[in-house]
Amino acid sequence: MLNEFRDFIARGNVMDMAVGIIIGAAFTAIVTSLVGDLINPIIALFTGGIDFSGWFYSLDGESYASLSAAQEAGAPVFAIGNFIMAVINFLIVAFVVFMLVKMVNRIKEATAKEAEDAGTEAETPKGPTELEVLLEIRDALKTN
Repeated sequence: MLNEFRDFIARGNVMDMAVGIIIGAAFTAIVTSLVGDLINPIIALFTGGIDFSGWFYSLDGESYASLSAAQEAGAPVFAIGNFIMAVINFLIVAFVVFMLVKMVNRIKEATAKEAEDAGTEAETPKGPTELEVLLEIRDALKTN
């Protein structure tokens, strides 16, 4: 059993996955900061600072001054605003991640194209140019 566990851990896919999870955790902090510290303030500037997190519906029929007051009272509430804010934040984070992945893919494609172009140039055999071939044909026709 210990040998099986060692073989499982030593597989390349498991190590790649572990590295991906660690990088993903670090990347999450960067994206969260980008969204919370840079993008959300810009959106708040254009929307007048609308905050949906205060929207709620109390299921016990009582009226509360705020969502936190209702939660402190132990009232069952639909926190509609928190859900809306979570969806908005998800969409923003998803868009930012999409743009970052798109940028990385462009860089990879450019690098691959450069490598392909360098390989093609090295493999192209040097031969006579079109003009040289035409001049040879002309000279051959003159001699005949």
